[in-house]
Amino acid sequence: MTTRHEITAGFVPLLDSALLVAAREKGFAEKNDITLSLVRERSWASIRDRLAVSHVDVAHILGPMPIACNLGLSAPAQKMIVPMALGLGGNAVTVSAALWWAMAGHGATPDLDARRNGEALQHVIAERRGVPLRFGVVHPFSGHNYELRYWLAASGIDPDRDIEILVLPPPDMGDALAQGLIDGYCAGEPWNTFGVVHRGAHLATTKAAIWRSSPEKVLGVNAGWAAAHPEALSALIAALDEASRWCGRPENHAELADILSSPAYVGGDAALLLPALTGMLSVGGETRFVRDFFVPHAKAATFPWKSHALWFYTQMVRWGQTKHSAAHQEIAAETYRPDLYRTALKSRGVALPSASAKVEGALTVETPVGSSGNLSLGPDGFFDGGLFDPDAVDDYIAAQTKR
Repeated sequence: MTTRHEITAGFVPLLDSALLVAAREKGFAEKNDITLSLVRERSWASIRDRLAVSHVDVAHILGPMPIACNLGLSAPAQKMIVPMALGLGGNAVTVSAALWWAMAGHGATPDLDARRNGEALQHVIAERRGVPLRFGVVHPFSGHNYELRYWLAASGIDPDRDIEILVLPPPDMGDALAQGLIDGYCAGEPWNTFGVVHRGAHLATTKAAIWRSSPEKVLGVNAGWAAAHPEALSALIAALDEASRWCGRPENHAELADILSSPAYVGGDAALLLPALTGMLSVGGETRFVRDFFVPHAKAATFPWKSHALWFYTQMVRWGQTKHSAAHQEIAAETYRPDLYRTALKSRGVALPSASAKVEGALTVETPVGSSGNLSLGPDGFFDGGLFDPDAVDDYIAAQTKR
Protein backbone atom coordinates (compact mmCIF):
# COMPACT_ATOMS: atom_id res chain seq x y z
CA MET A 1 0.00 0.00 0.00
CA THR A 2 1.36 3.42 -1.01
CA THR A 3 2.03 5.88 1.81
CA ARG A 4 0.43 9.27 1.41
CA HIS A 5 2.56 12.18 2.66
CA GLU A 6 0.99 15.34 4.07
CA ILE A 7 3.47 18.25 3.78
CA THR A 8 2.95 21.91 4.59
CA ALA A 9 5.37 24.39 3.00
CA GLY A 10 5.77 28.10 3.69
CA PHE A 11 6.77 30.58 1.02
CA VAL A 12 7.21 34.31 0.45
CA PRO A 13 5.50 35.71 -2.70
CA LEU A 14 8.51 35.84 -4.99
CA LEU A 15 9.27 34.39 -8.38
CA ASP A 16 11.72 31.87 -6.92
CA SER A 17 8.95 30.14 -5.00
CA ALA A 18 8.17 28.72 -8.47
CA LEU A 19 9.32 25.15 -7.80
CA LEU A 20 7.00 24.68 -4.82
CA VAL A 21 4.10 26.29 -6.67
CA ALA A 22 4.67 24.24 -9.82
CA ALA A 23 5.01 21.05 -7.78
CA ARG A 24 1.51 21.62 -6.43
CA GLU A 25 -0.20 23.13 -9.47
CA LYS A 26 1.27 20.87 -12.17
CA GLY A 27 0.73 17.64 -10.28
CA PHE A 28 4.33 16.69 -9.45
CA ALA A 29 3.54 16.53 -5.74
CA GLU A 30 0.46 14.40 -6.40
CA LYS A 31 2.49 12.11 -8.68
CA ASN A 32 4.88 11.48 -5.79
CA ASP A 33 2.07 10.71 -3.33
CA ILE A 34 2.23 14.09 -1.60
CA THR A 35 -0.61 16.32 -0.50
CA LEU A 36 1.24 19.62 -0.58
CA SER A 37 -0.25 22.61 1.26
CA LEU A 38 1.34 26.01 0.61
CA VAL A 39 1.23 28.79 3.19
CA ARG A 40 1.90 32.34 1.99
CA GLU A 41 3.91 34.59 4.32
CA ARG A 42 4.90 38.23 3.94
CA SER A 43 8.32 38.22 5.63
CA TRP A 44 11.37 35.99 6.03
CA ALA A 45 11.22 36.35 9.79
CA SER A 46 7.73 34.85 9.73
CA ILE A 47 8.91 31.97 7.54
CA ARG A 48 11.78 31.29 9.94
CA ASP A 49 9.53 31.36 13.00
CA ARG A 50 6.80 29.15 11.53
CA LEU A 51 9.40 26.62 10.46
CA ALA A 52 10.99 26.66 13.91
CA VAL A 53 7.74 25.98 15.75
CA SER A 54 6.57 23.35 13.23
CA HIS A 55 3.66 25.37 11.85
CA VAL A 56 5.18 24.41 8.49
CA ASP A 57 7.37 21.38 7.75
CA VAL A 58 9.49 22.91 5.02
CA ALA A 59 9.89 26.34 3.48
CA HIS A 60 11.11 28.43 0.58
CA ILE A 61 13.78 30.32 2.54
CA LEU A 62 16.85 32.51 2.18
CA GLY A 63 19.96 30.42 1.58
CA PRO A 64 21.95 31.80 4.56
CA MET A 65 19.05 31.81 7.04
CA PRO A 66 19.20 28.14 8.15
CA ILE A 67 22.94 28.58 8.72
CA ALA A 68 22.33 31.68 10.83
CA CYS A 69 19.69 29.84 12.85
CA ASN A 70 21.99 26.87 13.47
CA LEU A 71 24.76 29.25 14.57
CA GLY A 72 22.38 30.91 17.04
CA LEU A 73 22.54 34.24 15.20
CA SER A 74 18.82 34.56 14.55
CA ALA A 75 15.80 34.18 16.81
CA PRO A 76 15.71 30.97 18.88
CA ALA A 77 14.91 28.19 16.46
CA GLN A 78 14.91 24.47 15.93
CA LYS A 79 17.82 23.08 13.96
CA MET A 80 17.30 23.46 10.21
CA ILE A 81 18.76 21.61 7.27
CA VAL A 82 18.95 22.35 3.55
CA PRO A 83 18.53 19.20 1.44
CA MET A 84 17.87 21.08 -1.81
CA ALA A 85 18.28 24.46 -3.48
CA LEU A 86 15.43 26.15 -5.32
CA GLY A 87 17.40 27.64 -8.21
CA LEU A 88 20.25 30.03 -8.95
CA GLY A 89 20.23 33.81 -9.37
CA GLY A 90 17.05 35.86 -9.60
CA ASN A 91 18.02 39.12 -7.87
CA ALA A 92 18.97 42.57 -9.08
CA VAL A 93 20.14 45.91 -7.71
CA THR A 94 17.62 48.63 -8.53
CA VAL A 95 18.25 52.36 -8.03
CA SER A 96 16.21 55.54 -8.27
CA ALA A 97 16.19 57.48 -11.52
CA ALA A 98 18.11 60.31 -9.84
CA LEU A 99 20.85 57.99 -8.64
CA TRP A 100 21.02 56.25 -12.00
CA TRP A 101 21.56 59.48 -13.91
CA ALA A 102 24.23 60.51 -11.43
CA MET A 103 25.91 57.14 -12.04
CA ALA A 104 25.51 57.54 -15.80
CA GLY A 105 27.45 60.77 -15.50
CA HIS A 106 30.37 58.67 -14.32
CA GLY A 107 30.17 56.02 -17.01
CA ALA A 108 27.38 53.67 -15.89
CA THR A 109 25.64 52.01 -18.82
CA PRO A 110 22.43 49.97 -19.25
CA ASP A 111 24.41 46.79 -19.99
CA LEU A 112 24.32 46.09 -16.20
CA ASP A 113 28.08 45.53 -16.05
CA ALA A 114 28.88 45.09 -12.37
CA ARG A 115 32.42 46.46 -12.58
CA ARG A 116 31.69 49.58 -14.63
CA ASN A 117 28.50 50.47 -12.81
CA GLY A 118 30.04 49.77 -9.41
CA GLU A 119 32.88 52.16 -10.19
CA ALA A 120 30.33 54.78 -11.27
CA LEU A 121 28.47 54.39 -7.99
CA GLN A 122 31.73 54.79 -6.09
CA HIS A 123 32.32 58.14 -7.81
CA VAL A 124 28.80 59.31 -6.96
CA ILE A 125 29.30 58.40 -3.31
CA ALA A 126 32.64 60.21 -3.19
CA GLU A 127 30.98 63.38 -4.53
CA ARG A 128 28.31 63.35 -1.82
CA ARG A 129 30.94 64.21 0.82
CA GLY A 130 29.62 62.08 3.64
CA VAL A 131 25.89 62.22 2.91
CA PRO A 132 25.18 58.47 2.69
CA LEU A 133 22.95 56.78 0.19
CA ARG A 134 20.44 54.30 1.61
CA PHE A 135 19.96 50.82 0.18
CA GLY A 136 17.35 48.24 1.14
CA VAL A 137 17.86 44.50 1.52
CA VAL A 138 15.31 41.88 2.53
CA HIS A 139 17.09 40.47 5.60
CA PRO A 140 20.52 40.66 7.28
CA PHE A 141 21.03 36.92 6.67
CA SER A 142 20.24 36.95 2.95
CA GLY A 143 22.04 36.45 -0.31
CA HIS A 144 20.80 39.95 -1.20
CA ASN A 145 22.73 41.51 1.70
CA TYR A 146 25.91 39.59 0.95
CA GLU A 147 25.93 40.07 -2.83
CA LEU A 148 25.19 43.79 -2.45
CA ARG A 149 28.02 44.12 0.07
CA TYR A 150 30.37 42.05 -2.10
CA TRP A 151 29.64 44.25 -5.13
CA LEU A 152 30.06 47.45 -3.16
CA ALA A 153 33.28 46.38 -1.43
CA ALA A 154 34.86 45.17 -4.67
CA SER A 155 33.93 48.55 -6.18
CA GLY A 156 35.79 50.47 -3.48
CA ILE A 157 32.72 51.25 -1.35
CA ASP A 158 32.59 50.39 2.36
CA PRO A 159 29.06 49.06 2.98
CA ASP A 160 29.24 49.94 6.68
CA ARG A 161 30.60 53.48 6.34
CA ASP A 162 29.87 54.86 2.88
CA ILE A 163 26.17 53.90 2.69
CA GLU A 164 23.33 52.85 4.99
CA ILE A 165 21.71 49.42 4.57
CA LEU A 166 18.12 49.00 5.76
CA VAL A 167 15.94 45.88 5.97
CA LEU A 168 12.55 46.02 4.21
CA PRO A 169 10.04 43.40 3.04
CA PRO A 170 10.40 42.79 -0.72
CA PRO A 171 6.94 44.15 -1.64
CA ASP A 172 7.76 47.49 0.03
CA MET A 173 10.97 48.19 -1.88
CA GLY A 174 9.54 49.95 -4.93
CA ASP A 175 7.29 52.24 -2.92
CA ALA A 176 10.10 53.11 -0.49
CA LEU A 177 12.27 54.04 -3.47
CA ALA A 178 9.54 56.17 -5.06
CA GLN A 179 8.99 58.00 -1.76
CA GLY A 180 12.69 58.79 -1.40
CA LEU A 181 13.11 56.67 1.73
CA ILE A 182 15.84 54.66 0.02
CA ASP A 183 18.03 55.27 -3.02
CA GLY A 184 18.30 51.67 -4.13
CA TYR A 185 17.64 48.09 -3.17
CA CYS A 186 18.68 44.51 -3.81
CA ALA A 187 15.67 42.21 -4.08
CA GLY A 188 14.22 39.27 -5.93
CA GLU A 189 11.67 39.38 -8.70
CA PRO A 190 9.15 40.68 -9.48
CA TRP A 191 10.08 43.66 -7.31
CA ASN A 192 12.90 44.95 -9.51
CA THR A 193 10.69 44.85 -12.59
CA PHE A 194 7.90 46.46 -10.57
CA GLY A 195 10.25 49.27 -9.53
CA VAL A 196 11.34 49.90 -13.11
CA VAL A 197 7.92 49.63 -14.76
CA HIS A 198 5.75 51.30 -12.11
CA ARG A 199 8.06 53.43 -9.95
CA GLY A 200 10.44 54.97 -12.48
CA ALA A 201 13.49 53.06 -11.20
CA HIS A 202 16.50 51.74 -13.13
CA LEU A 203 18.43 48.49 -12.85
CA ALA A 204 22.07 49.03 -11.87
CA THR A 205 23.25 45.41 -12.05
CA THR A 206 22.09 41.87 -11.38
CA LYS A 207 23.03 38.95 -9.18
CA ALA A 208 24.01 37.11 -12.36
CA ALA A 209 26.50 39.89 -13.14
CA ILE A 210 27.95 40.02 -9.61
CA TRP A 211 28.31 36.24 -9.30
CA ARG A 212 26.99 34.22 -12.19
CA SER A 213 25.08 31.03 -11.28
CA SER A 214 25.16 31.97 -7.62
CA PRO A 215 22.99 30.52 -4.83
CA GLU A 216 19.78 32.11 -3.66
CA LYS A 217 16.68 30.46 -2.11
CA VAL A 218 16.71 26.94 -0.72
CA LEU A 219 14.36 24.36 0.73
CA GLY A 220 14.66 24.89 4.47
CA VAL A 221 13.52 21.92 6.55
CA ASN A 222 12.89 21.52 10.25
CA ALA A 223 15.57 18.95 11.12
CA GLY A 224 13.29 17.15 13.55
CA TRP A 225 10.61 16.75 10.90
CA ALA A 226 13.20 15.50 8.38
CA ALA A 227 14.48 12.85 10.80
CA ALA A 228 10.94 11.66 11.52
CA HIS A 229 9.76 11.68 7.88
CA PRO A 230 12.65 10.60 5.61
CA GLU A 231 10.37 9.08 2.98
CA ALA A 232 8.23 12.21 2.79
CA LEU A 233 11.32 14.38 2.38
CA SER A 234 12.69 12.15 -0.39
CA ALA A 235 9.34 12.26 -2.17
CA LEU A 236 9.26 16.05 -1.92
CA ILE A 237 12.78 16.38 -3.34
CA ALA A 238 11.75 14.15 -6.24
CA ALA A 239 8.63 16.24 -6.87
CA LEU A 240 10.63 19.48 -6.77
CA ASP A 241 13.21 18.02 -9.14
CA GLU A 242 10.45 17.34 -11.65
CA ALA A 243 9.04 20.81 -11.06
CA SER A 244 12.46 22.37 -11.68
CA ARG A 245 12.66 20.67 -15.07
CA TRP A 246 9.21 21.94 -16.00
CA CYS A 247 10.01 25.47 -14.82
CA GLY A 248 13.25 25.49 -16.78
CA ARG A 249 11.63 24.82 -20.17
CA PRO A 250 11.08 28.06 -22.15
CA GLU A 251 7.79 26.79 -23.58
CA ASN A 252 6.36 26.73 -20.05
CA HIS A 253 7.38 30.22 -18.97
CA ALA A 254 4.17 32.00 -19.98
CA GLU A 255 2.04 29.41 -18.16
CA LEU A 256 4.30 29.58 -15.09
CA ALA A 257 3.99 33.37 -15.00
CA ASP A 258 0.20 33.04 -15.15
CA ILE A 259 0.18 30.49 -12.32
CA LEU A 260 2.44 32.61 -10.12
CA SER A 261 0.31 35.71 -10.76
CA SER A 262 -2.57 34.14 -8.82
CA PRO A 263 -3.37 36.02 -5.58
CA ALA A 264 -2.68 32.77 -3.71
CA TYR A 265 0.95 32.88 -4.84
CA VAL A 266 2.94 35.96 -5.94
CA GLY A 267 -0.05 37.91 -7.23
CA GLY A 268 -0.06 40.89 -9.57
CA ASP A 269 0.40 41.06 -13.31
CA ALA A 270 1.92 38.05 -15.07
CA ALA A 271 3.74 40.54 -17.30
CA LEU A 272 5.87 41.53 -14.29
CA LEU A 273 6.93 37.89 -13.74
CA LEU A 274 7.71 36.87 -17.31
CA PRO A 275 10.86 39.03 -17.77
CA ALA A 276 12.79 37.20 -15.05
CA LEU A 277 11.82 33.83 -16.54
CA THR A 278 12.88 34.78 -20.06
CA GLY A 279 15.86 36.94 -19.09
CA MET A 280 14.42 39.87 -21.07
CA LEU A 281 14.55 42.49 -18.33
CA SER A 282 13.19 46.02 -18.30
CA VAL A 283 16.29 47.98 -17.36
CA GLY A 284 14.84 51.50 -17.49
CA GLY A 285 13.65 52.82 -20.81
CA GLU A 286 14.84 49.74 -22.67
CA THR A 287 14.96 45.95 -22.50
CA ARG A 288 18.12 43.89 -22.10
CA PHE A 289 18.71 40.14 -22.26
CA VAL A 290 20.43 38.84 -19.12
CA ARG A 291 21.80 35.34 -19.56
CA ASP A 292 21.12 33.00 -16.63
CA PHE A 293 19.20 35.66 -14.70
CA PHE A 294 17.17 32.94 -12.96
CA VAL A 295 18.11 29.28 -13.38
CA PRO A 296 15.59 26.79 -11.97
CA HIS A 297 17.15 23.56 -13.24
CA ALA A 298 20.27 23.74 -15.45
CA LYS A 299 23.80 23.76 -13.99
CA ALA A 300 22.82 21.59 -11.03
CA ALA A 301 20.69 24.52 -9.87
CA THR A 302 18.91 22.52 -7.17
CA PHE A 303 21.98 20.80 -5.70
CA PRO A 304 22.77 21.97 -2.12
CA TRP A 305 26.49 22.64 -2.48
CA LYS A 306 28.44 22.79 0.77
CA SER A 307 30.67 25.39 -0.89
CA HIS A 308 27.61 27.65 -1.18
CA ALA A 309 26.95 27.21 2.53
CA LEU A 310 30.58 27.96 3.37
CA TRP A 311 30.67 31.06 1.17
CA PHE A 312 27.61 32.41 2.99
CA TYR A 313 29.40 31.64 6.26
CA THR A 314 32.50 33.59 5.19
CA GLN A 315 30.31 36.62 4.55
CA MET A 316 28.76 36.35 8.01
CA VAL A 317 32.29 36.46 9.38
CA ARG A 318 33.41 39.22 7.03
CA TRP A 319 30.61 41.56 8.04
CA GLY A 320 30.86 40.93 11.77
CA GLN A 321 27.78 38.76 12.24
CA THR A 322 29.74 35.89 13.81
CA LYS A 323 33.27 34.93 14.84
CA HIS A 324 35.22 32.45 12.79
CA SER A 325 35.99 29.10 14.39
CA ALA A 326 36.35 25.52 13.28
CA ALA A 327 33.15 24.67 15.14
CA HIS A 328 31.17 27.43 13.42
CA GLN A 329 32.54 26.43 10.03
CA GLU A 330 31.46 22.84 10.61
CA ILE A 331 27.95 23.91 11.62
CA ALA A 332 27.64 25.95 8.42
CA ALA A 333 28.87 23.14 6.20
CA GLU A 334 26.67 20.51 7.84
CA THR A 335 23.53 22.64 7.40
CA TYR A 336 23.54 21.83 3.66
CA ARG A 337 22.79 18.13 3.05
CA PRO A 338 23.71 16.88 -0.43
CA ASP A 339 23.58 13.34 0.97
CA LEU A 340 19.80 13.65 1.37
CA TYR A 341 19.48 15.06 -2.15
CA ARG A 342 21.41 12.09 -3.55
CA THR A 343 19.38 9.60 -1.52
CA ALA A 344 16.14 10.99 -2.96
CA LEU A 345 17.25 11.06 -6.60
CA LYS A 346 19.91 8.39 -7.10
CA SER A 347 17.38 5.73 -8.17
CA ARG A 348 15.57 8.07 -10.59
CA GLY A 349 18.24 8.40 -13.26
CA VAL A 350 19.12 11.96 -12.32
CA ALA A 351 22.69 13.12 -13.08
CA LEU A 352 24.15 13.94 -9.67
CA PRO A 353 27.42 15.75 -8.91
CA SER A 354 29.94 13.34 -7.41
CA ALA A 355 31.44 16.06 -5.19
CA SER A 356 29.63 17.97 -2.46
CA ALA A 357 31.67 21.16 -2.83
CA LYS A 358 33.49 22.97 -5.62
CA VAL A 359 35.72 25.97 -6.15
CA GLU A 360 33.25 28.83 -6.59
CA GLY A 361 34.03 31.27 -9.37
CA ALA A 362 35.74 28.65 -11.56
CA LEU A 363 34.64 27.01 -14.79
CA THR A 364 33.59 23.60 -13.55
CA VAL A 365 32.90 20.48 -15.59
CA GLU A 366 32.15 17.30 -13.68
CA THR A 367 31.38 13.67 -14.35
CA PRO A 368 28.11 13.09 -12.51
CA VAL A 369 27.25 9.97 -10.59
CA GLY A 370 25.61 7.34 -12.78
CA SER A 371 26.58 9.00 -16.05
CA SER A 372 29.33 8.61 -18.63
CA GLY A 373 28.93 12.20 -19.79
CA ASN A 374 29.95 15.53 -18.32
CA LEU A 375 27.84 17.89 -16.28
CA SER A 376 28.64 21.54 -16.99
CA LEU A 377 28.30 23.66 -13.86
CA GLY A 378 29.92 26.90 -15.00
CA PRO A 379 30.99 29.49 -15.68
CA ASP A 380 29.98 30.92 -12.33
CA GLY A 381 32.55 33.68 -11.95
CA PHE A 382 32.61 36.58 -9.50
CA PHE A 383 32.74 39.87 -11.38
CA ASP A 384 36.05 40.86 -9.76
CA GLY A 385 37.74 37.60 -10.77
CA GLY A 386 37.71 36.18 -7.24
CA LEU A 387 37.68 32.49 -6.39
CA PHE A 388 36.38 30.77 -3.28
CA ASP A 389 38.03 27.47 -2.40
CA PRO A 390 35.99 25.68 0.30
CA ASP A 391 39.18 23.89 1.36
CA ALA A 392 40.85 27.24 2.16
CA VAL A 393 38.22 29.02 4.23
CA ASP A 394 40.76 30.50 6.68
CA ASP A 395 42.77 32.09 3.87
CA TYR A 396 39.64 33.46 2.17
CA ILE A 397 38.36 35.06 5.35
CA ALA A 398 41.76 36.56 6.12
CA ALA A 399 42.04 38.03 2.61
CA GLN A 400 38.54 39.51 2.66
CA THR A 401 38.78 41.08 6.09
CA LYS A 402 41.92 42.94 4.97
CA ARG A 403 40.05 44.69 2.15
